[in-house]
Amino acid sequence: MSTSAPAPSEAATATQQAPPKSKRSLLIKIFVGLLLVGFIIYVIVDLATTNNTRRIITDFLDWVEDNPAAGVFAFIGVYFIATIFFIPGLILTLGAGFVFANALGLGVGILLATVSVFFGASFGSCAAFLIGRYLLRDCVSNLTKKYVIFEAIDAALKDKGLRIIILLRLSPLVPYNVFNYVCGVTSVSFRDYVIGMFGILPGTFLYVLLGSSAGSLVDSSSSGDNSTVRIVSIVVGVVFAILGVYATTYYAKKELNKILSQRQEVNVDVEFPNRSGVSYDVEEDTESQIRNEATADAEGNMEGQNETGQEEETYQNEEKVTKET
Repeated sequence: MSTSAPAPSEAATATQQAPPKSKRSLLIKIFVGLLLVGFIIYVIVDLATTNNTRRIITDFLDWVEDNPAAGVFAFIGVYFIATIFFIPGLILTLGAGFVFANALGLGVGILLATVSVFFGASFGSCAAFLIGRYLLRDCVSNLTKKYVIFEAIDAALKDKGLRIIILLRLSPLVPYNVFNYVCGVTSVSFRDYVIGMFGILPGTFLYVLLGSSAGSLVDSSSSGDNSTVRIVSIVVGVVFAILGVYATTYYAKKELNKILSQRQEVNVDVEFPNRSGVSYDVEEDTESQIRNEATADAEGNMEGQNETGQEEETYQNEEKVTKET
């Protein structure tokens, strides 16, 4: 039993009614982006006014202290969400040091807190990286096509991304949550980005250690305000931030010079399409042309002389015949 194919007019109508895939994808990106931005704005405003987010985190850390076994996995999940939605991770990191040290002892508590923070932050950072790449990578790609400097920076991050990311991860001054999304819109490979996450381990251990030495959970949340800690963090942060920026600038400059030289070669190939890799010397070509013209003139003069000589010889022969006659 054969099924009848739809009429051409019906198929055309169905094609017109179905939304294009690119348009549907754009609408999904806009929806996800607005939802994400809305929640981030709420968190920022809340932390500046009512502090409901901070109270929820404190209650959660109290529960983790009472349930350390299940709390490890719950903590990783909460840190994952906090990283995506710009909830300050420092509160969770300091709190983890306090609650795990109190529940399991100083040594085991610091180790478990460091591992929990690292995995929670890593999973959340990878998710933020992929979200940033999905939402904004196309826009940044268009910028790299229009502006050479963006193309150079993008190429530098693609080739030397691992070194740059590790240096910037070692600096506590680099905004952690913002950095995740920024890396997502560049050409940094996902592999280099994941490996670069190990750069947060020294800072994570330091803040966990500070949290474990606090007298209470409230004290742990303010341990980062200690003047000594602040000075050390600023000095270390400035050093690694400068190194990261220097590395980015250095590699970007190299890529910029490479891109400019490639574009010059393309322009030359367009102007001289028959070069095909052979060096083209204008002066040599001009001299060769002059030599050819001179040779042609000389050959023309010799032919003229030959013709004149033949004419004279013919005339003399005619005169001889006339005299003999």
